[in-house]
Amino acid sequence: MDVHRTFAQIAVVEDGLCRDEGRIGVTPEALREWAETLERDDEVALEATGNSDAIAMLLTPVVKRVVVANPRKTRAIAEAKVKTDKVDARILAQLLAADFLPAAWLPDDHTRMLRRQVSRRTHLVRQRTRLKNQVHAILARNLAPTCPVSDLFGKTGRHWLSRQELPADERRSVEALIRQLDFHGQELKEVDRELAIEAIDDPVVARLMTIPGIDTIVAMSIVAAVGDFSRFSTADKLVSYMGLNPKVRQSGESPANHGRISKAGRSHARGMLVEAAWTASRAPGPLRAFYRRIKRRRGFQVAVVATARKMTVLCWHLVSKDEDYAFARPGLNARKRRNLELTAGYPTQVARRGAAYDYNDKDYRRQERELVEHAERAYEVFVAHWQPKKPVPKG
Repeated sequence: MDVHRTFAQIAVVEDGLCRDEGRIGVTPEALREWAETLERDDEVALEATGNSDAIAMLLTPVVKRVVVANPRKTRAIAEAKVKTDKVDARILAQLLAADFLPAAWLPDDHTRMLRRQVSRRTHLVRQRTRLKNQVHAILARNLAPTCPVSDLFGKTGRHWLSRQELPADERRSVEALIRQLDFHGQELKEVDRELAIEAIDDPVVARLMTIPGIDTIVAMSIVAAVGDFSRFSTADKLVSYMGLNPKVRQSGESPANHGRISKAGRSHARGMLVEAAWTASRAPGPLRAFYRRIKRRRGFQVAVVATARKMTVLCWHLVSKDEDYAFARPGLNARKRRNLELTAGYPTQVARRGAAYDYNDKDYRRQERELVEHAERAYEVFVAHWQPKKPVPKG
């Protein structure tokens, strides 16, 4: 099936011969009607598109196998000199018949739901950023002074904003943007609550949150992107799935040339890991020592991406081995957990010391920091005399 928004071009390979079967509509009714013509031992192939998941879910109970192909890897289609819907459908059918079609993993219903929720949250955050930028632009073009508080859209910042001299039309624009900002803020709060409810009893999320820099949202983004960690046999395969591995070019006797990261896979999860790496680079512990070591040699941009890759490897090992991060800070983890509970709608505890109360104790926090700083220094000593591997002589 060469799938488009409103139709799909069909090609069939049977007894070694390939033939065109025309077009069908991409609606539930049309797909069910076409599915009735299929046999239980048939196999269907289509490329991953915006509606491929829905088509695969509808056809899976009817046929032997549904293969959703990764478009990046079906180069036979991308590099074809004659590219039409019929040609694309024929090539997909022939690759499937030869069992040479690179299949993409099909997530379950729960993972699909998480991906939709995470995508919706990302959209809301971007909308809020766009609205805030418009307010800042209005202030800039009217020569307004810099806001004396860090948060222009907090209570104090809004009070300051209301006292600025702006033209009448600009004032109305600011008020309209603030109303939209409040609306998106409420929607964002509701999405965060729904994600927190999903995360509250998830052992994988709890394990990932023991890593510095990873909070509930980052953990849920990773879980939504990965789904089942067990489908990756090694940590390197998970790194490759996240697009954090460098591209490699090598041919003949020439040495391998390593370039920038591939940026394959789900870009949102990769971006969240990079944001978490920025946070981890400022927190005491071995991850900060790793970041600083790379930064001295390659600069901060390469260092933060390398730290994100290191955190991806950590995620795989922690989930695969059912272990928490060895250098986690118990007080900080308890505070993360309590914030998760409050976001999920758990009742507040007035005049009671909960599990996260210890984090408010400065002495307790200092002791935690000293422990992880000791681990940071141990890592620095451990790697101080590392040398790059020398190439193995040939012959």
